[in-house]
Amino acid sequence: MRTDRELTFRALFSGVLLGALLTPSNIYSGLKIGWSFNMSIIALLVSYGIWQSLLRCRLGTAWSMRESNINQTTTSAAASIISGGLVAPIPAYTLLTGQQLPTLPLMAWVFSVSFLGIWVAWYLRRSMVEDKRLRFPEAVATLETMQQVYNHGRDALQRLCALGAAALLGGLIKWADTFVLTLPRWSPSASLERLTFSLDPSPLLIGFGGIIGIRVGMSLLLGAVIAWGGLAPWLLDSGLVPIEANASGPQFGALVEWLLWPGVTLLVCATLTSLAVRYYASRQVANAANGGAKQAPAKLPMAMLALASLLVVTLQVVLFDIDPLMAVLSVPLAVALACMAARVVGATGIPPIGATGQLSQLTFGLIAPGQVSVNLMAANTAGGAAGQCTDLLNDFRVGHAIGANPYNQVIAQCLGIFVGSIVGVLVYQILIPDPQSMLITEQWPAPAVATWKAVAEVLGYGLDSIDSSTRWAMLIGALCGALFGVLEASLPERSTFARLLPSSAAFGLAFIIPASISLMMALGALLAWVIQSRWRNVGERFTIAAAAGLVAGESIVGVGASFWMMFAGG
Repeated sequence: MRTDRELTFRALFSGVLLGALLTPSNIYSGLKIGWSFNMSIIALLVSYGIWQSLLRCRLGTAWSMRESNINQTTTSAAASIISGGLVAPIPAYTLLTGQQLPTLPLMAWVFSVSFLGIWVAWYLRRSMVEDKRLRFPEAVATLETMQQVYNHGRDALQRLCALGAAALLGGLIKWADTFVLTLPRWSPSASLERLTFSLDPSPLLIGFGGIIGIRVGMSLLLGAVIAWGGLAPWLLDSGLVPIEANASGPQFGALVEWLLWPGVTLLVCATLTSLAVRYYASRQVANAANGGAKQAPAKLPMAMLALASLLVVTLQVVLFDIDPLMAVLSVPLAVALACMAARVVGATGIPPIGATGQLSQLTFGLIAPGQVSVNLMAANTAGGAAGQCTDLLNDFRVGHAIGANPYNQVIAQCLGIFVGSIVGVLVYQILIPDPQSMLITEQWPAPAVATWKAVAEVLGYGLDSIDSSTRWAMLIGALCGALFGVLEASLPERSTFARLLPSSAAFGLAFIIPASISLMMALGALLAWVIQSRWRNVGERFTIAAAAGLVAGESIVGVGASFWMMFAGG
């Protein structure tokens, strides 16, 4: 019996099918809460469970570890297609310009950005992945899960059952809320409801809370209390945010127009500061280990990189009327940002996608001030390619550990982004047919869109276009963000102070999303923490699987419900 099968039809087919099923989940959650979920571990559990079950029924052969790696590579590539801009710069571009790309050009654009990232990753593979000083913690987690699955198959099937049961529960709750009766959104009082404090019966929010952990969950709660419980009442009482005298219900739309500025400023400054400190530290470690010597870069498939560069430059010029010089500059910037992001991911496991996006915006804001298309879409090229690059480098690291062929993983990645581009664009357009009226609302807060839009507005129109109270809030947010970034990057990871330090990403995000979302995610984090503390073995084995099931269940049914209502209405 052969156990070295790798690039098989069933491995690719499983990855494509799972990618098509799970990509909508990241689009949905990205527009809801601004975060996405790495689908590698879900892909590992589901594919192993399916093919090993078929083997027990004598309907197939053993599912090899290398096939499982191809499967997770394909799935994660498809699901990470959101780094191509679907939940951030692309909607922000529509909000600022009023222009919305047709389906096929949008698919081509998202694919081209991700395709460039794949070949940049290939260029960096040997210098990054084969460098033992860079651990790639996310890849290590995927590898450890894979090894546990193949060493303890029964446990893997039990985790899969937990995932499936949670997905069914999450899907049923969403289905009932959409088609049977609207589940109540309870709030203690009308005044708190006006400030968006309510309990939202959302399995997705509970599940994401379980995934992000207690520190991030409590940081969301702290940020919501300060932003929506402290600043929001002051804004209403002082008249800085005017609303109608008889207005009732949540006033998210009016309040977030002010609150997003200090929140976004804190997020941008914290991520850029942390990125700079982490990158400097990782370079110091590397130089100390090899005496500052430079490793020779891997051989590059020049034809494919040239094709990817030509494609992304041409589409910038044709679709967004960007100056060819600005379009060409986005390619070397993508390479530079990918190098920086890859080293940070390798050292810390934290993908600085937001930071690379904002850094690319700032770069083009200096080069081409006042040009919204350049600031958003040329920056989308650089930041999006860097994001896809870091995803593939994690896959490369897993493959390197098990002796996989990197060429096979590139094929799987290309197939994944092809499927992800098609599914992701269709889901985005069905969920958000009218971005200008639907986004940055209580139903679709779209915090990543708000961030890209805010940065583009500041760089395009200048700080003079913002009132003085908001500028002061931005200054305070910038100082707090810089402090957060330095502390997060400098403190020892396991120190008591580091564990007690609020997460800057969660704290800033709480200013941009309704307090109800922060409350429910904090509740999910608290429940997961209690389970893991009280029943440690059960919690470690099943909490993440069950939480991921809740996320996938609600988001898949939510997307399906949007499809149904669109076709039924038509």
